[in-house]
Formats: sequence, C-alpha cells, structure tokens
Amino acid sequence: MKKNNGNEWMDALSFEETEELEQTGWLMETVAKVVNETPVTDIHTHLYTPSFGEILLWGVDELLTYHYLVAETMRWVDMPYEKFWSMSKRDQADLVWRTLFIEHSPVSEACRGVLTVLNELGLDVASRDLSAYRKYYTEFKKVEDFVDLVFEVAKIESVVTTNDPFDDLERSCWLEGRPVDERFHAALRIDGLLNNWEEAVPRLNEWGYKVSTHFGGNTYGEVQRFLTDWIKRMNAVYMAVSLPPGFVFPEESPRVKIVENCVLPVAEETGRPFAMMIGVKKLVNPGLRLAGDSVGKSHIEVIEYLCRQYPNVKFMVTMLSRENQHELCVVARKFRNLMIFGCWWFLNNPSLIDEITRMRLELLGLSMIPQHSDARVLDQVIYKWSHSRQIIAEVLLDKYLDIMDAGWNVTEDEIRRDVECLFGRNFWDFVGR
Repeated sequence: MKKNNGNEWMDALSFEETEELEQTGWLMETVAKVVNETPVTDIHTHLYTPSFGEILLWGVDELLTYHYLVAETMRWVDMPYEKFWSMSKRDQADLVWRTLFIEHSPVSEACRGVLTVLNELGLDVASRDLSAYRKYYTEFKKVEDFVDLVFEVAKIESVVTTNDPFDDLERSCWLEGRPVDERFHAALRIDGLLNNWEEAVPRLNEWGYKVSTHFGGNTYGEVQRFLTDWIKRMNAVYMAVSLPPGFVFPEESPRVKIVENCVLPVAEETGRPFAMMIGVKKLVNPGLRLAGDSVGKSHIEVIEYLCRQYPNVKFMVTMLSRENQHELCVVARKFRNLMIFGCWWFLNNPSLIDEITRMRLELLGLSMIPQHSDARVLDQVIYKWSHSRQIIAEVLLDKYLDIMDAGWNVTEDEIRRDVECLFGRNFWDFVGR
C-alpha cells in the first residue's frame, strides 16, 4: 500500500470497491441535484391567486400566527384563549415569537419552518430581530412580486388552491371574474355541502338551486348542477372534502346521499377526481379555533368500497392518522383509480415523512404523489418543500442504492424522469390534463 498521497484507505481498496465508492458518490450528488432543482406542482394548498387580495396570506406575522404555532404557544402561556384572539395580529405574533423563539429554542418543525423561510429569503436568522424581518416584507409593494420570489426560491411550478363557494369573501372574487394567475389551479372544496347540509340548503336556494333538506323534488339534479357550474367557473382540477375519522360509506346520511347521487356522478361525467382527506376531528378544543382540531384513525374499508363500486371514478386520498398509512398503501396496490398523496397536517413532520415515503416507494414504486404543502401562508411553501425535498432525496438515494446492489444501473435521465413523475407528472396524468 502506498503511503505518500494522504489517501491510504483509498489505496487499500480493490478496483471494484473503488469503482463502487465512486458510483455511490455520483449517485448521491445526482439525486440531490435533481430533487433540489426539479420544479414541483404543489397539489394541495390553502393559497389564493393574487387578485383575490387579502385572503392570500403572506408575511412574517402570518407565519408566526399559523395555527400550529398558536397551539404550541398556548401550551406555555397561561392566558384565556379569548384574550389571545382579542389581540391584534401583530401582538399575537410578538407573543409567539417571544414564547417559542426567545424564551425557548425553536426546535419544533413548525418553528424550524419559520427559520427556514427567513433564511431562504436571505434574512439574518441569528440576529433574532423580528422588527428587521417585518421591515423586509414592507419593501414589497405588490404581492405579485413576492409570489414570484417565493415560487422562484421554492422552485414551485404551480399550486392547486382550495376554493370554497360557501366562503362569502372567496365566492365574490369568483363571481366578479377576477383574473387568475395561470400558476394557480383551483380545486372545488365542498365541505359546506357534505358536512353542513342543513345550513347549505337555504344558501343553495338563495343562489337559484332548488333543493330541499329531505332531498325531495329534483334536489340531486340541482346539486349536480351546482357542482358542474362551479367546476366550470373555477376550471377546477378536482373536487375535495375533509372528512371525519368516522366517515363510512354506504350509510343513510345526508353526506353519503350527496356523495353517492351527486358528487360521484359529476366526477365520472367530468373526469374530475374526488379527493378525500380523511381523519380530522374538528374542534376537540373549540377555544383554540382552527388550532383546536385533532386526529383519529379512519375506516379503510370505505376506500376499498368506493374504488371497487365506482371503477370509472378517480379518487385521490390522504389520511391523517399514521396508523392508516400502511393499509392505505395496500389498498392503492389494488385499485388504479386511487391516487394517494401527501403527508397531511400532523404527518408533515420529518420522521413521519421519511417513514411514509419509504413505505410508499416499497409498496407502490413511483406511482404515488409523495407530498403537498397544505400551506395556508404563501411563505410556507418555501420551508415545506425545502424540508421535504431533503427527505425525499435521502429515501430515493437508498432505494437506488438497493437496486444498484442487485446489479441495476441508474442514469441521470432516469432519475430526472422519476423525480418529475413524483413532483408533478403523476398528478397531471391522473387528473387528465
């Protein structure tokens, strides 16, 4: 063994071992590069096209008052909830910043996300200077300029937004015909229809859709007309609803009657998938408002039944409970009209993203959508995709190494093809665009 070049351990390796080491290094660099530079379609967000005005949330105060951080803050602060909600947005943000970032180290994923956003935007995170961060945002005179910057930093090609015709502020934007940025694609959100039927009935009648609480007359036809009208108005790429853990199908309930007689026929006729996000327990702590929702294990049999009984309907499904993830992967192996997507809400934590992504690749290969941001604040897409890209790259690297060990060679073009499928093509192929 030579001892004059400082690489004694390399010189001791055989030719085959050296070649394997070099190939592994190339693979690590290539996977990281491709994953980090491939533009993504973020298939589920709570963002809005810029012309919708103030309902598109952005800025450091919105980041700090995100409901994840509110819930975390209230674990430390002995304050009546209503007192917190009576504070101004700025004062709420000050309290969150002081509690979670100054008085304690910001190690939670939600806190780390804020730091990642500020750092990626070029701000001095070490300064801990909230006033400087606020000043930075005031320099953007148009939200459109900040949208462009965020999309560039996060390498976002397009986003799918959550659009609810039962939300008065948003509804007026659509009826006014405000222009939609071509990077923002709508999803028709129908929670108000499926989860609050008695409240939806008078509103539908007010809007010219003749429906009855007990489904008399042409109620089903009118609800179908409502769905079709709004799909066309929004050019919606899918219909979506958030459902409780106890959701079952079939059953004699208004929700299931509407799904069976209205949503599924419209989904089949229009080719729009029906996206179900299952497992949220609403307002287990009402005092926390949006931060007060929780999670429960759901019935996988519902997905099996729907996919089997409605083979011409496309279903997109994500489930909130970790305990549902393995069953969901297995069901997806059985039905090609099912696309599973994302690590939703309480699953959007690095350890769980890693676990779930590995499981999906091992059971489904590349035929799934690994992630969505669920962002409610525009800036959040920066950290959610930065963190997820790192994890996805690590998991892909391990899987490529596994098949290399079996004698399979992987090229950069093939890696790029695979990542493009995961980051957008799978979605667009599934929705038929």
